[in-house]
Amino acid sequence: MVIVNDLKQGMTIQEDGELYNVLNVDHNKTAMRQMIIKVKVKNLRSGVIKELNFTGGDKVEDVRVERKEMQYLYDDGMNLVFMDNNTYEQIEIPKERLEWEMKFMKPNDNVMISVFEKNENESEILGVILPDKVELQITECEQAVKGDTATSASKNAVVETGLQIKVPLFIQNGEMVVISTVTGEYSGRA
Repeated sequence: MVIVNDLKQGMTIQEDGELYNVLNVDHNKTAMRQMIIKVKVKNLRSGVIKELNFTGGDKVEDVRVERKEMQYLYDDGMNLVFMDNNTYEQIEIPKERLEWEMKFMKPNDNVMISVFEKNENESEILGVILPDKVELQITECEQAVKGDTATSASKNAVVETGLQIKVPLFIQNGEMVVISTVTGEYSGRA
């Protein structure tokens, strides 16, 4: 257990059976009242961001979420299959839990998987932790029209994972580009 006064950004807590990653902590103390602590958190199972309110001195359960490097193998239609590079153990994560992450992963990519260890015999896969930026190849790209370059014009393109993005006019089919996994937008040439 940890006292809410000691919560810091990046910690993982369990409250009412849900796992939360702490995004921000705000202490509010007035002269006539106890300290109110507002904690902005992200639910690690659903991805919902919300605010929890506590009174100074309250306790919450501090939990450890481990990170394992695994290789993305393939999509079997219902699940995405990953393999631990050390033990060769394979795990499956339902596709509906990884809709955003699928736009940035190719087969044979190494990714970080977050795992909640409930006890020695039981663990729960929470999801995939993406790097800030990934390199992907352009598979479809509109042709640039001469004279469109007076402003910072862009055109539609599709990368190898099927993600549709806007790219500058000078990008051609087959080029490698860097894409932000936070916004899903073009970030530069690879």
